[in-house]
Amino acid sequence: MKAVGLVVEYNPFHNGHCYHLQQARKLTGADVVIAVMSGNFTQRGEPTIVDKWQRAEAALVNGVDLVVELPLVTAAEPADRFAAGALRLLADLQVDSVVFGAEHPQWDFERMVAMEDRFSNEQFKQFDQTYATQFNSQLHEQLGISLIEPNDILAFSYTKAKLKNDLDINLIPLARRNSQYHDRTITGKIASASAIRHAVQERQWDRLKKTVPNKTFQQLQTQSRVPSWESLYPILRNELIQAPSSRLANIYQMSEGLENRLKRAAQHHLTFTEFIKEAKTKRYTYAHLSRLLLYVVLQATDGQVNTAIQNPYHHVLGFTSRGRQYLHDVKKQLEYPLIVKVDQTLNGGRLYLDYRAGKLYQNFTSVEQDLKHSPLRLEVSSKSR
Repeated sequence: MKAVGLVVEYNPFHNGHCYHLQQARKLTGADVVIAVMSGNFTQRGEPTIVDKWQRAEAALVNGVDLVVELPLVTAAEPADRFAAGALRLLADLQVDSVVFGAEHPQWDFERMVAMEDRFSNEQFKQFDQTYATQFNSQLHEQLGISLIEPNDILAFSYTKAKLKNDLDINLIPLARRNSQYHDRTITGKIASASAIRHAVQERQWDRLKKTVPNKTFQQLQTQSRVPSWESLYPILRNELIQAPSSRLANIYQMSEGLENRLKRAAQHHLTFTEFIKEAKTKRYTYAHLSRLLLYVVLQATDGQVNTAIQNPYHHVLGFTSRGRQYLHDVKKQLEYPLIVKVDQTLNGGRLYLDYRAGKLYQNFTSVEQDLKHSPLRLEVSSKSR
């Protein structure tokens, strides 16, 4: 069977995602749609609005055939590492194509990657500006464009990952419809995930219902509270105050004495909002700090994260009958381990950080996130799609 891959967060699954996967199937003629989906924490280091099992279920009900979890060490990373890790999994799963959203799908992303290669080999001339700022200046000067929109950055990162790793995958950018990534208002049937999450927080159910499939709407209505860093802050604050600076300095991505700044901010503030306001600087974005704080709570060191990055795997969250058949057909060709149930051995080894992240997420749900949790199974007839 021919497979198309999607790299997703589904935070939450909404009508725009339905359009995405329908177009992916149509554009590629694929028999199977495979979604590599972030677990319980997003690329920005924030907890997802519903857990990974609910999001996987919504995906299966609405047209995805196989959902595989994107490990935390890839899911909670900047765009280049996020894209490279996701494509690595999809390539191992033998997909023919990957379809992804972009604000400017008509751009020549391969040419942009070639430009970056030349730029990287030159000595920086402006040390008071970030690499991204200087590279964007070059893009604007030579091509008249700026690489600043989130999905364009991911499109560039997918192209870079494909070329650098010589992956035999066809990349197909798809134009976003109706709403932009950061839009906070709902004006039609397709809204941004940001607008939908805001509507959930405000309990705007009438406006929300038209933007998401029934399964997602049911899931969101049963949420007693929206997961957030504000809720996790007491755990984070205690860790920052109690842990010696020497231990915090060994946390993955901790650098330049930032542990001392975080420690001081935690001692001064009782709310996450005030804490992050003091901790943030021009040098560190909110997303960078959120990812770092997640690793602080998980007590994840450089060695643990790097080991996890070097040992990828396929943790299956769910499949349809077609997805199960596809897995059966390709499993002997897989380079990476195929995991369908997490046992005590795995939670202490290869899935160590994902297991700990699942336990952290249980502050929002009573559902076990990993241990002895079998994949979701959805029977779908061949005539239904």
